[in-house]
Amino acid sequence: MIYEMRTYTLQPGMVPEFLGRFEKCLEDRLKISKLTAFFYTESGAGELNQVIHIWEYEDADHRMDIRKSLNDLPNWPPPVRDLVVKQESRLMSPAPFPEKPLEGELGNIYEIRTYTFQPGKIPLVIERWDKIIHERMKISPLAACWFTEFGPLNTWTHVWPYKSFQERIDVRKAQAKLDGWPPDTREFMLSQENRLVIPAPFSPMR
Repeated sequence: MIYEMRTYTLQPGMVPEFLGRFEKCLEDRLKISKLTAFFYTESGAGELNQVIHIWEYEDADHRMDIRKSLNDLPNWPPPVRDLVVKQESRLMSPAPFPEKPLEGELGNIYEIRTYTFQPGKIPLVIERWDKIIHERMKISPLAACWFTEFGPLNTWTHVWPYKSFQERIDVRKAQAKLDGWPPDTREFMLSQENRLVIPAPFSPMR
């Protein structure tokens, strides 16, 4: 599987309008391929007024076939261009953990953490995470974990759900006591980005 993360930066205050227009056009779109998650930003190092939608495809060829078939969909894309300031897309492969992105009511807020590593280090990141991530997931679930194939390269994105901001604080205190967490990857880490986001009502991951 591959996953496309599309991030749109909107004009200030336009997130509710975007969500409404997007949802009206979503039913037919979902008949063609799977939506993994849809979020909008609450706070963090990234920009505000952003929406993030993540789509699942079998592979890059499947994505291209789907993109072509969208041309025949009468109500897609949604009429949102007047709300969008800029767009970004990245194609990501899943890490071995979790086996697939989680679905269902996992939390009211999600933390999307994106780390950029030195070129060629992602296999080593996977190896070091694999040694401890299963113990970390006993504290709270990991909703998804990916690394980029196209777009900003050498990035590592992990998504964590929380019921509340207080639960996030409590979990971070608990994980600080876990021996071996965070994994030892700082020696080849170039940057970190953190965003707190809220799932849209129609997001499969919510």
